[in-house]
Amino acid sequence: MNIRRRMLLSGSGALAVMAALGQWRVKAAQPGGDAAAAMSAAPRPAEHFAVAHSDAEWRKLLTPAQYDVLRNAGTERPFTSPLNDEHRAGLFACAGCATNLFDSKTKFDSGTGWPSFYAPIPHAVVEHQDLSFGMVRTEVRCAHCGGHLGHVFDDGPKPTGLRYCMNGVAMNFKPGTA
Repeated sequence: MNIRRRMLLSGSGALAVMAALGQWRVKAAQPGGDAAAAMSAAPRPAEHFAVAHSDAEWRKLLTPAQYDVLRNAGTERPFTSPLNDEHRAGLFACAGCATNLFDSKTKFDSGTGWPSFYAPIPHAVVEHQDLSFGMVRTEVRCAHCGGHLGHVFDDGPKPTGLRYCMNGVAMNFKPGTA
């Protein structure tokens, strides 16, 4: 009985910690949470991209939600993006620079609450190791402006077995262009 009780208590404690971290991240991703978002974002390697703007220019070009995700590596809440339910033929493009990122033919319903794809358009994205939040993940960014798009995981469907889990707010949809 004591072992079961200990397992229950330690499991509950772990869930509480995970929930607290999740709540902290959601707050950081909301407008006005810039300081927290900056603290939680993984440091980015110095890179040069074809599309570059000053911080002030990015703030003028993007909505606050787009800025938080693309420039601060924020995360939108799951199941909030209209792109989740986008099933027409077309292309998903970077909201920061309009670079085509994903063809609608590679989109699938992952059940995660974020638009998911099994492959990007060739040379459209770059990937980097992300060690934030005590996890090892692979961050996906736009190859042309460096905007944070989401992460890629190895639990996707055939033919690649990959799941590019993207923030919908970081993309725009161009219907009928696929």
